[in-house]
Amino acid sequence: MNRLIFALPLVVAALIGAFALWGLSGGRDPNAIPSALISKPVPDFELPPIEGVASPGLKTADLQGQGLTLVNVFASWCGPCRAEHPVLTRLAREEDVRLVAINYKDKPEAAAAWLEELGNPYERIGSDYSGRAGIEWGVTGVPETFIIDANGLVVHRFPGPVVGDGLRRFQEALDQARSAQ
Repeated sequence: MNRLIFALPLVVAALIGAFALWGLSGGRDPNAIPSALISKPVPDFELPPIEGVASPGLKTADLQGQGLTLVNVFASWCGPCRAEHPVLTRLAREEDVRLVAINYKDKPEAAAAWLEELGNPYERIGSDYSGRAGIEWGVTGVPETFIIDANGLVVHRFPGPVVGDGLRRFQEALDQARSAQ
């Protein structure tokens, strides 16, 4: 019995280690986690504008009755957000979609400087300094972009940067959302 008591912590540690190795091994994409918001109305939220940025804030009503809208969740401290910014700027300029944003857990002065440096393609930007709206949206990390239809329903969630192969997959989702309208 004493041997069993001494072996129990070793067995528990081995099981924890095995699960950790399994979790870190390839083949599982954390971005593949489905969003509970798909085909549901956008969450109820109201975010103030970023101090020092001319764009107005963002709220639920801004996403209803407006045609296709892209909601980009970004932060100035996010490297992939910087990489996708020119792509989103081009999409906003060349595609028939609105582009709005949620600035996630970012200092207002850092966000304002980032937008000043890279340009501001967003029609509206809500400051989610506390991260509460991000929780309501089910944000798992930045960047993340949602496609909202004219009825205010979430039709697609795209985790990660809209660049490279991601741009192709995002464009397919955007075309699919456009054809469904």
